[in-house]
Amino acid sequence: VIRVLVKAGDEVSSGQPLLVMEAMKMEHTIVSPADGIVEEILFQPGDLVQNDEKLVEFSLLEE
Repeated sequence: VIRVLVKAGDEVSSGQPLLVMEAMKMEHTIVSPADGIVEEILFQPGDLVQNDEKLVEFSLLEE
């Protein structure tokens, strides 16, 4: 994880960048899959993430 762009409690929109990761010397922006609220960020800058690990706890906004 290089940068975390949101914090717990933030309301986010579908497609909004949440964090930036580095893999194979390339930066990849992870975006929100839907409108919702960030409940918890599970990794911080500098942390190593394994394949298939959950990055963000997220709850969907009710319409």
